Amino acid sequence: MSFEIIPPGTNVDFLGQRRICIAVSIAVIALGAVFASVNGVKVGLDFAGGTEVQLLFADGVEVDEGLIRSVVADVGFADSQVVRFGDEGDSEFNIKFNSVVPGSAAALAVIEAQTGENGEGDAVGLESNTRVMVLENSLRGAIGDFTEQRVEYVGPRVGAELREDGAKALLYSAIVILLYVTFRFNSRFAPGAVVAVVHDLAITAGILVMLGEEFDLQILAAMLAILGYSLNDTIIIYDRIRENMEFRTTADLEETLNTSVNQTLSRTVLTSLTTLLALLSLYFLGGAVIQPFAKTMLIGVLVGTYSSIFIASPLLLFLEERYGSPAGGGDKPKGTGVNKAVRA
Repeated sequence: MSFEIIPPGTNVDFLGQRRICIAVSIAVIALGAVFASVNGVKVGLDFAGGTEVQLLFADGVEVDEGLIRSVVADVGFADSQVVRFGDEGDSEFNIKFNSVVPGSAAALAVIEAQTGENGEGDAVGLESNTRVMVLENSLRGAIGDFTEQRVEYVGPRVGAELREDGAKALLYSAIVILLYVTFRFNSRFAPGAVVAVVHDLAITAGILVMLGEEFDLQILAAMLAILGYSLNDTIIIYDRIRENMEFRTTADLEETLNTSVNQTLSRTVLTSLTTLLALLSLYFLGGAVIQPFAKTMLIGVLVGTYSSIFIASPLLLFLEERYGSPAGGGDKPKGTGVNKAVRA
């Protein structure tokens, strides 16, 4: 016997709330765009370029994120980020700082302050070696000894290429979704699926901008995962809609869509709940390094569940009413008649 969290026979008028929900979605997307235009979008090291250093402090050295931030800020690394690896009390930390334009006033100031020499022309050393040496010497002198675990450097050109590749990945995914849904159902189903995933990405990105989160490869990976999750949820609902449109062609189209959403509601809620439980575990127990990914996924799963019901289905209703063919059960707009099989 299957488990259903939603009682059979539930009949919620989801489609009746579509105008309110669409208005709310537009408002949230617009608010995110306003925040992005006013405050800008924070871009992480992966996309902006910069350096990442992982340090393991020796036993007995008293250190925490606040102390490290204070030291690195005092020596000119005001843009740095410090994250602890592991649990509270562990002494392994990840330090990130963005690139400084070689030859700029900020770059020369860092070198001159630490070496007493003019830093002009030291472009390569500044990014790949000098800044890391400055940082490590300052930390060792102010806090204590440590072991350098890892140093990674991403140049501005590589960061720009990653940004471009990430945008292309999202674009190509949307195009493939459009083609797949057109092949799997028909051309009037496809726009709803694509609009739903674009809606999910736009709202998730807007909320992250409002929260002041940095966009890096973790966020990009989460966005692609959200795209797939939202599409899966939409396809399940669309499949039930197609079945009901074939066998209930005399019913009002809006009622048919509402019935289909209600019939798949238990599956939708159970899938979302189990996914959210896993993501909550990642967020609270996975440590600070994985938290941006988990937070993005949490927002995306909630928004994706909402869009499958309140965005994809209403858009399908609009397209079927406006462009649906009266011939054939599956393509018929609302209540225009019965197909031959039913009539016979």
